[in-house]
Amino acid sequence: MFLAQLKNELWKLFGKKRTYIGFGAFLLAQSLMLLAFKYTRWQGDFEKLLNGNGYLAAEFISVLTVSVVMLIPQIMLLMPLYATLIGGDLVAKEAEDGTLRMILLRPVSRLRLLFVKWMAGIIFAIVLVLMLGLTAMGFASLLFPWKGMFVFAPGQAFAVLSAQDGLVRFIFSLSFMAVNASVMVSVAFMFSCFNMKPSAATILALSLLFLSMVMENIPFFDRYDDWFITHHFKCWLLIFSDPAPWMQICQSEIVLFAVSATAFVIGAMAFQVRDIKS
Repeated sequence: MFLAQLKNELWKLFGKKRTYIGFGAFLLAQSLMLLAFKYTRWQGDFEKLLNGNGYLAAEFISVLTVSVVMLIPQIMLLMPLYATLIGGDLVAKEAEDGTLRMILLRPVSRLRLLFVKWMAGIIFAIVLVLMLGLTAMGFASLLFPWKGMFVFAPGQAFAVLSAQDGLVRFIFSLSFMAVNASVMVSVAFMFSCFNMKPSAATILALSLLFLSMVMENIPFFDRYDDWFITHHFKCWLLIFSDPAPWMQICQSEIVLFAVSATAFVIGAMAFQVRDIKS
């Protein structure tokens, strides 16, 4: 019964046109960024960075390097928008369309209904990240060769890796990005469980994430970095460090799993006491 309900929710979710807005935006952004990297000074500046650190740029301007270069701004700016857009729709959109009361007529508890919707949102987050990573590699392979990997993120990672090691770490990074996207969906889902419009749930979730990002970057709050969600989002970049700080990565992942579960519990509690009839 659970799998049948989950299947129905997935059909409903992926049957909406707005679900694919994020996919389309990512494809467009990757195309533009790839062309910008290839035909502007961006690539030249990157080559100077490599040469200045004693590396031969021709060996590291590759598919994997360009893929990560394209992913970093999209993960920071675009993913929160499209992940929270879907998370904010999961419950609030049903209430806005007037279908929520009809759904609750079925012999299914509210908690189970919410859990199925939450799982559908997490599956969407995983699919979104997989598409983002695979298309980044696919587009980059059209213009760049398959060679070594260079990753530079100020304060997070500076690494030079072989093509094989870089591919393995790139795949690992996608799993951590999927956790990040799941947390974003969960936060928006939490607000969606309250009595509000889908747009309001999305805006509140985005506001919470951007507030965390802004406060994290204020020097005074450096000592409180572990309290900010966006600080733990960056653990996907730490996987490229050599050696990778596995203890720090595991701690961040535990925090993110806890945030996601807490968001679901708070949302479920709010939904349990809602008066759906009136």
